[in-house]
Amino acid sequence: MRLLLISNSTNAGEAYLDYPKEQIRKFLGTEKKTCLFIPYAAVTFSFDDYEDKVRERFEEVGHDVRSIHKYLDPVQAIEEAEAIVVGGGNTWQLTKMLQDKGLMKHIVKKVRNDMPYIGWSAGSNLACPSIKTTNDMPIVQPESFAVLKLISFQINPHYLDANPDGHAGETREMRIEEFLEVNRKIYVVGLREGTMLKLENGHLKLLGSKNARVFKYGTEPKEVSGESDLAFLLKK
Repeated sequence: MRLLLISNSTNAGEAYLDYPKEQIRKFLGTEKKTCLFIPYAAVTFSFDDYEDKVRERFEEVGHDVRSIHKYLDPVQAIEEAEAIVVGGGNTWQLTKMLQDKGLMKHIVKKVRNDMPYIGWSAGSNLACPSIKTTNDMPIVQPESFAVLKLISFQINPHYLDANPDGHAGETREMRIEEFLEVNRKIYVVGLREGTMLKLENGHLKLLGSKNARVFKYGTEPKEVSGESDLAFLLKK
């Protein structure tokens, strides 16, 4: 499989998808690809607007984007796609729409046959075994929390080490510890903003200027860098 799982679309003060665009270029290669974009995580803006926003950035790095909502037959669109791109937004809505349309198994089949998959935020959550470590409110109720299971660990995108000043509620780490208390056999990767995970040729690598924080029940959380061996995360 070839996966590029990005924590967030936009760093503060930067343009949309600006920081990961060179990694997207390298990941997709020099030959122009038409990428199938899945905009279903969008809630407060239209799928058309989302497609336009993503296409603008992908065109900068030599690739094209067409949204799945433009196709009469979304299954055929997946079958014919050269790459799958899943945007961020609300993970619950994204999951529900894919389940309602019966598209999950078709995406899995194509990606497991080496079609490139790029996701950010909700799109990275979708690659996990479940959406239980998303940060989003459950504004809709999907059929199941189970999603693509392209990786055997969970991701928590936009991972924060501490709460903002003045907020006395649970930290992100505390929330992840709650998850681990009842899901004891699975790793969770806290993916800080400005970072991403790339899986190619069976090798998993952290990209970006920050470390990631890895959690497992019964062990102390540990920091991993771009130089770390992450093979342990791929073991089932």
